Amino acid sequence: MKIGILSDTHTKTGRAKKVIDLLIENGAEYLIHAGDICEVEVLEYMAASELPYIAVYGNNDAHMVQHHRRFNLVQEPHLFKIENIKFKLMHLPYYLSPDDADIIVFGHTHMFECDFKAGTLFINPGEACGRNKPISECVLLEIKAEYYTITSFNRELKTKVWKTHNMNFERITNG
Repeated sequence: MKIGILSDTHTKTGRAKKVIDLLIENGAEYLIHAGDICEVEVLEYMAASELPYIAVYGNNDAHMVQHHRRFNLVQEPHLFKIENIKFKLMHLPYYLSPDDADIIVFGHTHMFECDFKAGTLFINPGEACGRNKPISECVLLEIKAEYYTITSFNRELKTKVWKTHNMNFERITNG
């Protein structure tokens, strides 16, 4: 199973669409947005992909509440499962306890982060918007029976070439 993860798209809908297209082209079967969506056009694009998706409100998304019923928007921390794998999704990195999830996805810091602690995988895909640094970032998470493969993608703004970095972690079943 492959899950495309993005965050912090802010007002950069063109960059958000490029990230979503990249994730789909690389086999994403699900999409997760870790907040600061800011533009309804990003949610419309995710929904139009016809992939299952979920998006959490970020600290800049209060105005998005008017679209809550149209899209799969949730409040943080949000616990859910994909094929019996427990996820915790949030924007702000305040609920990072590994006790209740196999995978924790968060955003807000605009910094890529990937760590495996106490049997839990922590992922921040970085910023898709290229606001704090001159790159656009996202992550493709592949879940296999024995391991996780994380492919981080980044592209310097005004270029078309995506650079990749792969990491593997042995999968430990919690509970």
